[in-house]
Amino acid sequence: MEDKKGFSLRQKKSPRRPAISAPKQLSNQSTTAHQTFQAPHRVNGLKEKPTHANTERPSRPGEKTADLIKRRYSTRFAQLPDFNQADAPPLPNGRLQPENPKLNLPVSGSAHSVNVDVAALKDPKLDPESYATTVLADASDQQLREYQTSLRKLKNRASTDLQQNVFQNRSQFIKISKDAEKLNNEMRTLRSQLAEVSTSVSNLMLRANIPESRPTQDDMATRSRKQANRSSRADLQNMWNVQLHELWKHVEGSQKYLPAIPGRHVISEQSQWVELDAATWRTKKRARIILLNDHLMVAIEHKRRVDPSTLKNGEREKKAGTKLVAEKCWALQDIDILDLASMANTRDKDEMTNAINIRCGHESFTYRSDRSSTSDKTKLLSDFRMASEELRRALRANTETSAKGTDTMNYYAARDPTLSQKTDLLRSLSNSKNRPEVLIEVDGNQRNLRWVEGQIDELDIEVALQHFEDAVRHVESLRKLARGLNGNTMAQDLIVTKVDGRANKLADLVVQRLKDTHSFSNATQTNVAWLVRLGFDDRARESFLQARSDAITKRARQCIFEGDLRDYIFQVSFVYFTLMKNTVKVFQQCFPTLMMSACVKWAKEHLDGFNVILSRQLSSVQRGSPTWNECMDQAKAHAMMVNEVGLDFKGLVRVPDEDS
Repeated sequence: MEDKKGFSLRQKKSPRRPAISAPKQLSNQSTTAHQTFQAPHRVNGLKEKPTHANTERPSRPGEKTADLIKRRYSTRFAQLPDFNQADAPPLPNGRLQPENPKLNLPVSGSAHSVNVDVAALKDPKLDPESYATTVLADASDQQLREYQTSLRKLKNRASTDLQQNVFQNRSQFIKISKDAEKLNNEMRTLRSQLAEVSTSVSNLMLRANIPESRPTQDDMATRSRKQANRSSRADLQNMWNVQLHELWKHVEGSQKYLPAIPGRHVISEQSQWVELDAATWRTKKRARIILLNDHLMVAIEHKRRVDPSTLKNGEREKKAGTKLVAEKCWALQDIDILDLASMANTRDKDEMTNAINIRCGHESFTYRSDRSSTSDKTKLLSDFRMASEELRRALRANTETSAKGTDTMNYYAARDPTLSQKTDLLRSLSNSKNRPEVLIEVDGNQRNLRWVEGQIDELDIEVALQHFEDAVRHVESLRKLARGLNGNTMAQDLIVTKVDGRANKLADLVVQRLKDTHSFSNATQTNVAWLVRLGFDDRARESFLQARSDAITKRARQCIFEGDLRDYIFQVSFVYFTLMKNTVKVFQQCFPTLMMSACVKWAKEHLDGFNVILSRQLSSVQRGSPTWNECMDQAKAHAMMVNEVGLDFKGLVRVPDEDS
């Protein structure tokens, strides 16, 4: 226990001051400490100083403290590794960039390139300033230019992808619209067939409830008269007109609701009806229900007004009576007639046996038959359903006819506003009533005008996307198709008018492109070739020469007179004749030889303009002086540049005399 207490660094009182011994080698430190140091032990309860064995020199005072300090602060290092090994991995060439997990930037092995991180740019929460600061903090000018070029390429690719997506979405939208229209037609046909089945079942049920009655002599006479009158369509129309005039005569105000139109006729007329209050079911007025093939009219009985002064004694009661006044009239497709017998409660079923309810929008009117039999109500409901079904079929036929009209020339002409200027063509379209469907043979297949309209739509898309080669090829094919319609002049004029309108729009874009790239030979050849294929040869020539004229004027104005007349004349003449030479050279490559006269005329006009400038600048210089001669020699030397393209303007460079 006493040996485990360890040593104390406290300084004990001793008559001598401790001294630190000289330092020893570290390699022998542990051995020396192990060999020379021995733990102290107690003798008679007192600590005994440690003794050192195997030492040559005597122990000095304070040597124990020095040994303890050396043991405390000395450190032993293991053997260092050998860095010259061949299998060790090589060190990196440049400094490593710290990885930023927020921006997820790619770490490049070279410090001379900065990559564009598309994922980071797509982040909606991206802060451009912090991103640019982080990525381009240590970038050089060359790296900034490369990064800017990469961003521009990415922008162009995104713009191209956007155009392609718009084109694909529009094509898909057109396809889906056609499918939806086809599905709508099929659903309309299915709905009509279901309605026919429902109507047939309803008519069979209504006819099954009608009691069989023996025809009277009057009914047989009426039937025979009707059969005799229906011997022809004209007789039937005459009979309908007579019925309509009789209706106007007996029902006051009916002509306002039911004017005379072809095919309108009366189907049934029932007088034993009364109007009921919808809340109290009390009788209000006597009514007559008149069913026509397209309308349902209700006439109310009113008392006639008789002037007492015109009557003698006893004649007032004889002349007084009732008259029918048209009160309500509805179109059959706007109303619905309900049988209240099937909807009434058990307590009110007897009263509502012969009652009907007419609904039109948010309004409803209730009528009841005075007869005890339900034959009038059943006949009215049956006739109403049959008339509604026939009217629905007629409206559907009209709708299909108008839908087919979309494939006719009227629809084809109405879609293009450029046809508004073709008054003769529109007049011929409106005058021709019977227009059969136009079929065009394309690659052995019969196509209608709707197919041509689809081709026009595709041409519009190509013009909008500036696909010039495809658009020009499309225009050529449509013009070839129009030339093949020799037997149908009207359709040929329509197609030519539409194609010419699109060709003008396309030519405007190509001309603008020609003006922007008139200094480049290849681009100019391509643009001129497109305009020639579209049939705008003169426009291409005029646009090209006008663009070159603007270029000569612009470059000549950039020449500044700084006091030296010879230097100024040198600059102006060099600009004029160099641009003239290049213009003639490109013109010879792009246009046929027959148009070369227009280019020579253009060059002569600009030569005259140069002579005017030369005369104005040399007006203050004496003719024949050294300055005069030197300026003229420079101008003529530059005029010889056009000799390379076959023009000789050396003798035409001159200053006219003052007398002339």
